[in-house]
Amino acid sequence: MRLSGTALRVTIFIGENDVWHHKPVYSEIVHRAHKAGLAGASVFRGIEGYGASSLIHTARLLSLSEDLPVAVVIVDDEERIRAFLPQLDELVSEGLVILDDCEVIRYVGRTQGDA
Repeated sequence: MRLSGTALRVTIFIGENDVWHHKPVYSEIVHRAHKAGLAGASVFRGIEGYGASSLIHTARLLSLSEDLPVAVVIVDDEERIRAFLPQLDELVSEGLVILDDCEVIRYVGRTQGDA
């Protein structure tokens, strides 16, 4: 797949303990994005944060919270991202979904011989 020029980035902020049918929501999003043929998806685990609940979640040793923030980032052309949004409506019951215009300057995958 080739991707260059203008694109749309969707970032989904959720908690790492959020589940969908006994599976982490972030994992379900990545698998659905892959199945939908989107260019790629990455999951980033935060070390501290809070959202609409105003509860601070942190990785510090003395904290009681283990539900750290997670961001799933997907970039593809606008039409493909917008077609994927209904799946996020189904999966994200608590969290934040944002869209940003972006420009892709390099998108290169591995060749068959690369490990």
